[in-house]
Amino acid sequence: MKTLSSVVFGDTPLSIEQVAAIAVHGRHCQLSTADNFVKKIQEGTDFLDNMLSEDGVIYGVTTGYGDSCTRAVPVEQAYELPIHLSRFHGCGLGKHLDPIATRSVMAVRLASLTRGVSGVSKELLDLLVVMLNANILPLIPEEGSVGASGDLTPLSYVAAALIGERDVLYKGERRPTKDVFDELGITPLTMRPKEALAIMNGTAVMTGLAVLAFERSEYLVKMASRLTALTSIAMKGNPQHFDEFLFAAKPHPGQNMVAAWIRSDLDTGQQDEQPDRLQDRYSIRCAPHVIGVLQDMLPTFRQMIEIELNSANDNPIIDTAEGRVLHGGHFYGGHIAFVMDSMKNLVANVADLIDRQMALLVDVKFNNGLPSNLSGATGDRAPLNHGLKAVQIGVSAWTAEALKNTMPASVFSRSTECHNQDKVSMGTIAARDCIRNLDLTNQVIAGHMIATCQAIALRLRDGGIQPSNLNPELRTFLDDVQKTVPFIDEDKPLEGVLRALIDQLNDQSWSLYTD
Repeated sequence: MKTLSSVVFGDTPLSIEQVAAIAVHGRHCQLSTADNFVKKIQEGTDFLDNMLSEDGVIYGVTTGYGDSCTRAVPVEQAYELPIHLSRFHGCGLGKHLDPIATRSVMAVRLASLTRGVSGVSKELLDLLVVMLNANILPLIPEEGSVGASGDLTPLSYVAAALIGERDVLYKGERRPTKDVFDELGITPLTMRPKEALAIMNGTAVMTGLAVLAFERSEYLVKMASRLTALTSIAMKGNPQHFDEFLFAAKPHPGQNMVAAWIRSDLDTGQQDEQPDRLQDRYSIRCAPHVIGVLQDMLPTFRQMIEIELNSANDNPIIDTAEGRVLHGGHFYGGHIAFVMDSMKNLVANVADLIDRQMALLVDVKFNNGLPSNLSGATGDRAPLNHGLKAVQIGVSAWTAEALKNTMPASVFSRSTECHNQDKVSMGTIAARDCIRNLDLTNQVIAGHMIATCQAIALRLRDGGIQPSNLNPELRTFLDDVQKTVPFIDEDKPLEGVLRALIDQLNDQSWSLYTD
């Protein structure tokens, strides 16, 4: 088996895919060994040490935090101050981030700190690498961040773990960090001045979630396109709705890519039959125009996420070349807040589209001769069976919740922390909303996968379509999905099937539209 190379953190910018490889697949990471990188990190710590020895005033090093910045902290307490920052922020609530999200957060924070302008020690960076590679994961509550001054409260759980405090998830068990460190012979970090602030005062939680949301949205676009093609076939729709000449007249590239994917799925190399309807309903005919907006925005989303991922976003920033400490607001998560608010809106629109497609498939008034609720029961068993009636209700419920979540979180800024943090991004709430909408949309997709498989199977059984109506790629896809999705002739509980499909969607188990 080929050994995958480690992701190297240093001067080279990281991609969304590299962080996702660490978060999702457990790819190992390492620090750059380049002399200039090691030198840059050491210069930052030396600079802070020199300022301390000269009684320099540095925010969060010889002052209190936030609105307390006017409170002087004696130099002899500078090493104790970061421990207090990590401790008083230990007030997060809600569910804990799952292991994938936690690894993403840790990788994103490591990427930011390796920019070399945060004044952290190489020992801190080394320990983050050790924890990631050993899968020692701080238990990070989801709630408690307003997205500026960064993700202070959730990231305090990373800072606390580094010094051997609070709990971590290790080998599937919740355990005190100190016990795990003792077991593995890991020495907890002795926090240097500013190091707790450098870890906590940034956008790593919202950005870590944004990385995962981006990867999932890329896959969603392709799956929604595939299901649209299957819906068109099951409904005996008009394939000319996706004609290349038609889409050349409105050349949004993402929209046209979606149309091309659907067109490729519908291409069987045969002369198209005259469709039963000249114009299909909008949820089929306009699918590229709905899905394509998300596809068209992905490059913009990528740019914003990757700039944030590769930025130093704490405060203050250390300029060792000029001997300056610069106080700013890079912890403000406005760009990620915008990306997540926008993405969750577009994701919910895809959920709504798929919900409408399923509503057409199950309704005898619109499904062009398919049985009511796609029940496979026949003869005297037909009145007894109700097919996908309840699944369609569930799909509608999940869609409604996704649509409800499209209210932008970023407009709900709240003045906090004695009006020091008087304008905040709410980026982490937006990111959590986006992840939730992706979860809900996968539930919608799973329900629709059952419906399209059932509809195609019914058409094949009753001779409404022939196997030749399905191109080889579609047949392979259906054969694979039908290993999980049974033909439904008699009513049966489908929760297990839905959950299995959702797991496969989360794992991106099906290869879609590969070049």
